[in-house]
Amino acid sequence: MRKFGLIGFPLSHSFSKRFFAEKFEAEGITDCLYELYPLENISELPAMLLDKNLCGLNVTIPYKERVIPFLDFKNEIVARINACNCIRIRDGRLYGYNTDAIGFQRSLVKKLGPGHDRALILGTGGASKAVEYVLGQLGISYRYVSRTPRTGFADLRYEEVSEELLLTHTLVINTTPLGMYPRTEECPPLPYQVLSPKHYLYDLVYNPARTLFLQKGEEHGATVENGYEMLIIQAEESWKIWNE
Repeated sequence: MRKFGLIGFPLSHSFSKRFFAEKFEAEGITDCLYELYPLENISELPAMLLDKNLCGLNVTIPYKERVIPFLDFKNEIVARINACNCIRIRDGRLYGYNTDAIGFQRSLVKKLGPGHDRALILGTGGASKAVEYVLGQLGISYRYVSRTPRTGFADLRYEEVSEELLLTHTLVINTTPLGMYPRTEECPPLPYQVLSPKHYLYDLVYNPARTLFLQKGEEHGATVENGYEMLIIQAEESWKIWNE
């Protein structure tokens, strides 16, 4: 039996196990299992890898960056952004990929307009690196916003996001877990009152389908999108990688 799974902590928010269970059933795949592996510490990974039936892993919060030292190979995107969300395991070696970037780009561009040429990236975790990579590929300038700005970077604090700044940065991407189930009453602290139909709010969170962040955008006529389609695309890309 070939095994696949998701590592992260916590994993109560994840749809991945259900997605792959439904995929296996729909496609008549009977020799594969997909499990959740909630690791309290990334140091638990080597013990997991002793299972010789384990053929591939997805990686989520907070390990997309912390898993890098365990990789034997990094593809071009992982090497560039230092974040990995997909691992192929072959002959005891770990091959790192990033399917977040593929999923985000394909999902984002469907609603992207000509006026969405300046962006704010909310959060500086592993998922934000894939977003940064995609924006760079699309020629969209961006600023990072964080509760704890990184030393040596030009990150903004949330209190520095003025109405004027939000008026000129019409693409806003939430890469943080703010608003994720069960803490659905949370959202990034922004001057939402200046949002308009010119804005596009994208939330990598997909549970709930409409976070408070997206609800506030909709109230002002903004274009909105959650991370569910991105999840589906990156999951299918992971499956391709595992079966190459």
